Amino acid sequence: MVNFIIRRLAQIPLVMLALSLLLFIIIFQLTPAQRAAGYIKSEQQAAQLDNIIRQRGLDQPFPVQYGKWLSSTVRGDLGYSRTSSKPVLDTIRERLPSTIELSLYAGIPIVLLGVWLGTLSALNKDRFVDQFLRVFAVLGTSLPSFVLGILLLKFLYGSLGWLPGPGQVDVVNTFAILDPSFKRYTGMLSIDAMLNGRWAVAWDVVRHLTMPVLTLMIIFSATILKVMRAQMLETLTSDYVRTARAKGLGHRAVNIKHARRNALLPIVTLTGFVAINLLAGAIITETIFAYPGVGQWVGGAAANLDISAVMGFALLSAVVVVVISTLTDLFYGVVDPRVRFE
Repeated sequence: MVNFIIRRLAQIPLVMLALSLLLFIIIFQLTPAQRAAGYIKSEQQAAQLDNIIRQRGLDQPFPVQYGKWLSSTVRGDLGYSRTSSKPVLDTIRERLPSTIELSLYAGIPIVLLGVWLGTLSALNKDRFVDQFLRVFAVLGTSLPSFVLGILLLKFLYGSLGWLPGPGQVDVVNTFAILDPSFKRYTGMLSIDAMLNGRWAVAWDVVRHLTMPVLTLMIIFSATILKVMRAQMLETLTSDYVRTARAKGLGHRAVNIKHARRNALLPIVTLTGFVAINLLAGAIITETIFAYPGVGQWVGGAAANLDISAVMGFALLSAVVVVVISTLTDLFYGVVDPRVRFE
């Protein structure tokens, strides 16, 4: 098991180096002037475009440019974002906690709901419950997130008024979080509000998170439901399950302890996929609900051809993919001992 962990951890630097090279090859397809635009912060600097190109070495051969870009990236210099009017790294630091907050509120319910509904569907195969859940799975996986988000806004906010509209907090609570006495501990607003004893602010944040979380839950839990149902149906016909039933074990012990436990193995990989999509920025969902996370920022950056912001987001996504994929492999090795010897 130790060798398995060492092998996986040793792959991280190599994978990151390969990804950085791939990203720079994409950047290199742009002209020096286009790449220099990512370092311009004012009109005065725009008049000195040629100087920026020379200072940054954007007119140098590919190996020299890659070395300088990699060195700058390692130091945290990812360029300047016109969309946020801040350096790219500062923007990511400011917005990433909000995306993590949304991921935490949505991620755990997504997995639990998907596993539970998939198990329920498999145990009631071809009954009404199964038919209903299969329709839900098809709708959830085929319905675009922007359509679902707009529908939730239309009914839960526009027609019924049960939930607040887009944004992270109401206008009144905006002044509360801008108060100097409001301390930021984690950057996640609901948690910081609780730590500051501002329970009204925390509740307001949770209410604003409800519709984005519902959107992500319906879409991703439908995928987990389909995979879990298929795995459960396959597991329930396995020899060891029939043997357990022949020994007189109860339905709950057979279905939950034996069948579902083994059916969960593919869900580990799928959970990693869900985490990557959430942490890398649910761009459409955050944009629809005006949620100030990484996804909303990069969506606007892409529309404005903000190259530095897009490439910074691509680098962040690469880091998230590598880290979560490695953690998924390690956890899979813990869950399934057979993997440790591969």
